[in-house]
Amino acid sequence: MRGDPAEISAARRVTASDTADIIDYLCPETATGIHHAQHAEHLPVPLREDRPVSAQIPCQSPPRPAAPSGPGLSPTDRRAMTDIWEGLQAAFWLIVTLDADLIEITLRSLQVSLTALVIASCIALPLGSWLAIRRFRYRRATIAILNALMGLPPVVVGLVVYILLSRSGPFGVLGLLFTPTAMIIAQVIIITPLIASITHQAMRELWAEYHDLLISLNTTGWQRVTTLIVDGRRSLLTAALAGFGRGIGEVGAIMIVGGNIEHATRVLTTAIALETGKGDFALALGLGFVLIALALLVNFAIHALSRTERGGRW
Repeated sequence: MRGDPAEISAARRVTASDTADIIDYLCPETATGIHHAQHAEHLPVPLREDRPVSAQIPCQSPPRPAAPSGPGLSPTDRRAMTDIWEGLQAAFWLIVTLDADLIEITLRSLQVSLTALVIASCIALPLGSWLAIRRFRYRRATIAILNALMGLPPVVVGLVVYILLSRSGPFGVLGLLFTPTAMIIAQVIIITPLIASITHQAMRELWAEYHDLLISLNTTGWQRVTTLIVDGRRSLLTAALAGFGRGIGEVGAIMIVGGNIEHATRVLTTAIALETGKGDFALALGLGFVLIALALLVNFAIHALSRTERGGRW
């Protein structure tokens, strides 16, 4: 049944009017385009005085970042390069001007890491050599546990040391928490398995060469360990340097047991974490470059003192 043409025309006007109101509310630019299209098709569009003026204003969409064109760097890459360059400048000026805070933090970092390295080496070198020459029950299990401890999470070590040294812990009466001594204890626990495992690997190969000779000389166990350590000192030096690199770059355990207290327990790694959290990336990068330079300097100094380059051997 076909309706009256007048009623159909009125319905079209109402529908077009409601649709125009909705489109005006959502996007004026779209509404303007539809109005032009309707006028072009000679469709009846009712005029409304309460229609917002924004219908005549094009819809403003948020600007999109321009994609990098050509071989140039994007803004993010330029920002990263700027941060690295500012970090190099900050490191240079900190060293040239002999910044007092930098010297204090650097000396404390060396004190903690080198002390921990000496203590850990005194424990790990004989232990690794002894595991290489002795045969006993559960030896394989002991070596497997030692190798697994190389990946000991530093944060867990810091938490355990914190609990032991806290006032409610068994060693709380000593008052070692938040002191450089607590930081040294944490680093010793972290780097000892690493040095001992590398020592065991090196001494096991050396023991295969010296086994018959030392057995025929009827040497004691301590004499065998001492002989292997002296003759394999270059391999053990590599183990010690690996431990030093692990210790001086440690931040998780040091932050927990040391507290990052200024002029007391703040070291290079905790200072870098602090400056990064504050948003001072240039100074953080500067301290990072100083830390890298310090590690390289200690490595070259130990190699030079031990004369590992003598005879064409490095």
